[in-house]
This record gives sequence, structure tokens and C-alpha cells, in this order.
Amino acid sequence: MDFSSAPNTFQYSQEELRSFLDAIKFMYGYDFTDYAEASVKRRIMNFMNVHKIPSLQDLSRILLKDETVFETFIQELSVTVTEMFRDPTFYKSLRENVMVRLATYPIIKIWIAGCATGEEVYSIAILLKEEGLLERSIIYATDINQKSIQIAKEGLYGVDNMKAYTANYNNAGGKHSLSEYYISKYNSVMFDKSLKQNIVFSPHNLTVDKSFNEFQLIVCRNVLIYFNQQLQNKVINLFHDSLCSFGFLALGSKESLLFTDKKSSFEDVDRKERIFMKIK
Repeated sequence: MDFSSAPNTFQYSQEELRSFLDAIKFMYGYDFTDYAEASVKRRIMNFMNVHKIPSLQDLSRILLKDETVFETFIQELSVTVTEMFRDPTFYKSLRENVMVRLATYPIIKIWIAGCATGEEVYSIAILLKEEGLLERSIIYATDINQKSIQIAKEGLYGVDNMKAYTANYNNAGGKHSLSEYYISKYNSVMFDKSLKQNIVFSPHNLTVDKSFNEFQLIVCRNVLIYFNQQLQNKVINLFHDSLCSFGFLALGSKESLLFTDKKSSFEDVDRKERIFMKIK
């Protein structure tokens, strides 16, 4: 059947959406039931438009039958927008307010949750290297999206992005030239293997998986905005339990601890950049 004329909006009830998400959770173990409803609907509708699927029932039938299509669907539903040294003032604050305290630990364990395709991971690695901390750091980079993790492992990015990334790096207080950290290869750049030596890339689902270590720094930026308040609270509790005493939690500028039950367990390190320290 040709669905090319299918409308770009779809009507279905909250009950139908919930049943669809419950089926995904049961079949594949991915839990999107507490993601912000507007965000989930928008991404589902976009997927249905692109693939010309006329109804939620048809989408459910296809996804539950074909794991390959489901992997493509996960790519659409999980957030992968990122860039190197995104929001340079955030990295400048990390350099000035957090790195000096991390330097007091013999081994520094960092969790970058929702690492997407890895640009943020390499940004943190470069920051640590420039502060003389990379060799005694272990960076755990996790994401729900396994395709994104594979891209992050490769550390191979389009050369067209490097002008913007270089500007971000310079504005973040970079101490050298960003080009010192990568080599150009055809229309791509590959980041230096020395940056990867202490990085562990792994799938992790914030909605269902548990804490797996004790960290001095957790970075999770522009992820919680896609969760509803209940799930945001659950994830903040997970981060709290995963941090050592006086460990640091770095969130995106649009995210907050304000409506979570761990608000009083953190104090501001940089209120504007949403960097916090665990105090209890």
C-alpha cells in the first residue's frame, strides 16, 4: 500500500500511546513511558511520516516484528544532538571550579550519561588532558542508543564541523589548538587514540538501569528535559547514589534540581551552568 499521502499528524489517545510504549518495554526492555509526552509524540510522528506509516497500530505491528526497524526507531526516539564544547561557558566553569578539586583524588571516575555520539566525551577528555588529569581518570560514557555509542567509540567526525568546534574550544578556555588532538582523513577527522585510552563506552538506560560505580563527577546535559518530572526525580536519585561525598553533578542549563527530592543534598557550584556538589 502507498502511504505517501499519509497526513503529518496522527490522532491517538493517551491510552493507545501508553499501550504502545508498554509493548516496546515488554518486547525490547526500552522504557519510554516516563519520557515527556510531547517529545515522545513528536518523535513518533516524525518516524511515522518519514516511513509513511499511517497509524500507531501499524507502527506497533512493524516494530514488534522487525528488530532492524526497531533499531532505526530507537535512533529517532533517543536524543543524539550534540557538539564539541557545546556551551563553552559550561566547560570554562568546569575548568575553573571543578578540575582543581578533582585533582585532589588519586583516581578520578567520571560518568558522562547520555553521551550520544561522543563529542562531549572527547571534550571532557581534552579538558582533563590540559589540566594534567587524564592519565589518572576513568571516563564511563554511556547512552541508550547503541549506534550512537559505536560512533563515539570510533571518534570519527565530519571535517565541516571543526570550525564551529574550534570556536567553542577557544571560547571554553582551550590552552592549545584543537587541531593538535585530531588528524584529518579525507572529509573526516579522527581524534587521537590517547584520548580514548581511559574511556569506557557502554550502553546504559537511565530509566531502568542501576548505579554501577562511585563517581567524582557525573555529567548529564540536555537529557532530563526529555523526561517527565517523575522520571527526572528518579534519575537525580540515581546520580545522587552514584556520587561520592562532595562529588559534582553537571546538568544542562535548561535543567534543575528544583523539583526533585534531592534538592537539599546538593549545593550550587555554578548556578548559571547548573553545576552542583553533593553535600549529603
